[in-house]
Amino acid sequence: MHGIDDLLLLMRRLRDPQTGCPWDLEQSIASLVPHTLEEAYEVADAAAQGDLGQLRGELGDLLFQVVFYAQLASEQGSFDWSAVVDGIVGKLLRRHPHVFPDGQLHGNPARPGLQSAQVAERWEQIKAEERAGQAQAPEQLSLLDDVPLALPALSRAQKLQKRAASAGFDWPELAPVLDKLDEELAELREALVANQPERMAAELGDLLFSVVNLARHLQVNAEAALRGCNQRFEQRFRYIESRLREAGARVEGSSAAQLDALWNQAKVEGL
Repeated sequence: MHGIDDLLLLMRRLRDPQTGCPWDLEQSIASLVPHTLEEAYEVADAAAQGDLGQLRGELGDLLFQVVFYAQLASEQGSFDWSAVVDGIVGKLLRRHPHVFPDGQLHGNPARPGLQSAQVAERWEQIKAEERAGQAQAPEQLSLLDDVPLALPALSRAQKLQKRAASAGFDWPELAPVLDKLDEELAELREALVANQPERMAAELGDLLFSVVNLARHLQVNAEAALRGCNQRFEQRFRYIESRLREAGARVEGSSAAQLDALWNQAKVEGL
């Protein structure tokens, strides 16, 4: 079977100025970003579906993206694949002191003796220490530093909220979270009545942010929850199309009552 060295060699061959692939030679770190995001979502989709065969292939595609970035950086004299591997191993050793107490991969192992929640809390503490150590101006350090702007909006909202909550900026119970949701919905209704488009957009954003906060308090991943909802919608809509097709009809010519009845039927059938 091929190994990582084969993949690295393949990448170098693809980028060879004389004999490489024209498309690969045209790529830059910036041009790879859309492809990387697409591959990451395809990994997430395969994992959500539980399709391990597809997941294996998608993980390979994502790994190739990492190797591609490392090759481009190496050509620029910045870093190479070895530096990427060394960096992640060092980071994980540092963030798992309950497993590697001496910070050495081949050192004496330790029994964790911690619960998952304690591990997560310590993880965030170590990350905060790392951010402080990397900050050029410690007095301007923010808990929200390094929350990626490129994250999907729901994921980024949940991560921002989690960071703020780690400093105590949070409600201790669910009731005020639900109250805030009601408050934001009421403000959106006011904007609708006043017919203020810019305010509508802002209030809708606040409402979505509050929904994400509710998801966080319920320990639900907001992004995954919405993906699941999208999948259910698609299955039910396809069911409606199929039933109408069997009857010689189309969605476009059906009444709202017909469509609603088929939607409810799809739900009854477990879609």
